[in-house]
Amino acid sequence: MSASERPLAVVTGASSGIGLELAKVFVEHGFDLVVAAENDAVHDVARELAAGGARVDPVRADLATFEGNEDLVAVVEDVGRPVDALAVNAGVGVGGDFVDDSDLRTHLRVVDLNISSAVHLAKRLVPAMVERGAGRVLFTSSVAATAPGPFHSVYAASKAFLASFSQALREELRDSGVTVTALMPGPTDTDFFRRAGMTDTKVATGPKDDPADVARAGFKALMDGDDHVVAGSLRNKAQAAAGRVLPDPVKARAMRGMTEPGSGNPRS
Repeated sequence: MSASERPLAVVTGASSGIGLELAKVFVEHGFDLVVAAENDAVHDVARELAAGGARVDPVRADLATFEGNEDLVAVVEDVGRPVDALAVNAGVGVGGDFVDDSDLRTHLRVVDLNISSAVHLAKRLVPAMVERGAGRVLFTSSVAATAPGPFHSVYAASKAFLASFSQALREELRDSGVTVTALMPGPTDTDFFRRAGMTDTKVATGPKDDPADVARAGFKALMDGDDHVVAGSLRNKAQAAAGRVLPDPVKARAMRGMTEPGSGNPRS
């Protein structure tokens, strides 16, 4: 297959975790890639992914900024090929007491990366898919979207935004040939909890899913045109099901037991 015949995917947050595993799955299925991340590791990842013959263009960009998103879009445009799949995966969390344990800029960065970047990239890249009448979009949301999230309140709300946004955009594009899918993982064995400052919580010290399994589930749902997929364990599916029926105060109280600082420490 020539380069011009290979489909092209754009994957953000591709230097580690679920994003890296998504990038690997795309390459395994014959895609070329544009991969983006905030650190230099994205260049090493690109070289590794390209070893099998795929074209992989790396972009180091801070997608929590307007300029970073535009830098990524510029590279995609320079590649000069239609985007067949867009996987909006980059995200960050912050744990702890909203009032006392973190500063405003940290929370606003969660909003900028998890929400603003997703809207930005969708607005810039999806119209060309609609014009062509073909394309697939994957937003990495979370089972955290199904309940209020004490002690990671902004993160959980950002994932609820992505779940809602993906469903709304999917309906708008229903007859366009473009599908939109929400990937909803539960606790996954990535660097998320360390970066979010949540390593002492019950959710962080409990069982976690393999990011490769999560990525495969997300890719399959994307290619099948599903509206969403709850990836990973039966525990995640149970949480998502409970989220559809339990009142928000009940869900918030239950979530507190999983995410309150110190909840993962053994009791003396």
